[in-house]
Amino acid sequence: MDEEDEEFEDFDEDIEDQYDDDDNEEEDDEEDEEDDEEEEDVDDRTLEECIEEVRNLNGVGDATLRKLIKAGFTSLESIAFTPPSIIQEDSGLGEKTTAKLIKQSMKLLNIGFKSAQDLWDHRKNIAKISSGSQELDNLLGGGVETGSVIEFFGEYRTGKTQIMHQLCVNVQLPEERGGLEGNALYIDTEGTFRPERIIQMAEALDLDYNKVLKNIIFGRAYNSDHQILLIKEAGNLIKERNVKIIVVDSLIGHFRSEYVGRGTLATRQQTINQHLHDLLRLCDIFPDLSVVVTNQVQAKPDVFYGNPLQAAGGNIIAHGCTIRIYLRKGKGEQRVAKIIDAPHLPEGEAVFSITGNGIND
Repeated sequence: MDEEDEEFEDFDEDIEDQYDDDDNEEEDDEEDEEDDEEEEDVDDRTLEECIEEVRNLNGVGDATLRKLIKAGFTSLESIAFTPPSIIQEDSGLGEKTTAKLIKQSMKLLNIGFKSAQDLWDHRKNIAKISSGSQELDNLLGGGVETGSVIEFFGEYRTGKTQIMHQLCVNVQLPEERGGLEGNALYIDTEGTFRPERIIQMAEALDLDYNKVLKNIIFGRAYNSDHQILLIKEAGNLIKERNVKIIVVDSLIGHFRSEYVGRGTLATRQQTINQHLHDLLRLCDIFPDLSVVVTNQVQAKPDVFYGNPLQAAGGNIIAHGCTIRIYLRKGKGEQRVAKIIDAPHLPEGEAVFSITGNGIND
């Protein structure tokens, strides 16, 4: 018998009996009230408080807790929102143990149906990060929103990496200046992150560049497996380091170079799909987090009229990203951003500039 399964030996196999028993109705009502209160302040919990909630799940002993923490499952949300197979694979827990932990976490989080009004109340208060350009912010409905995966794609020298640098600086600003007073996590897959560019942007905003640099957590991904691993480890840093934005620049570079030929296409797309869902899951677990990725383009040889360029990665990336913005070159320092896909925004364009100070109108 597995070590973690032994910890479950002393309580009923059917976990629902512990919640549905008539003798515990009053206790359940109190828990529901607490859950409602916690939903409002869910982002104010510390990492230690989140871990303590996991520890209090029925059947979680020291051995199971160590396995969960080591695998990055440090909150009820991370357990409830993750497929059982991934929890089993990453933590080494058994199938029955995993199923019971997920069921308890969902029960405590009160995950179920809600009204569209409740969703609207949440959407009205969603936080956004300024891009540095008022025109681009207006195009995005007020800035780069949290709780979503946002893709910027385009040719070389269209401003993708520049926007990523600017967002890592702007996220540290106070809310009244378009920031979230948070830190950034930057995953660089192409070797294009430059601290000196961060310094230029920080000085333009009258910020202490030493502090700004310290608040950017940098990870250089050397291959696709390393890139995937860094994202899996990111969950442990978000609460601990007050991370409000994750940047992946670029999303698909390693995958395109490592999976060559039609014979590997299915495997590549499946791996990218799982990677994207890891990013989407982080947005579910941490609703005040924004995930922004850059993507490359490829030419369609059969197009004779119109724009022959399309985002690399096909339908997998198209479906996986919440908002998609196409960037192209304009005159001189000007760049043009176009909304390609967004569930709440109309198609439109905005012109912005890349200057020595960063992203501007």
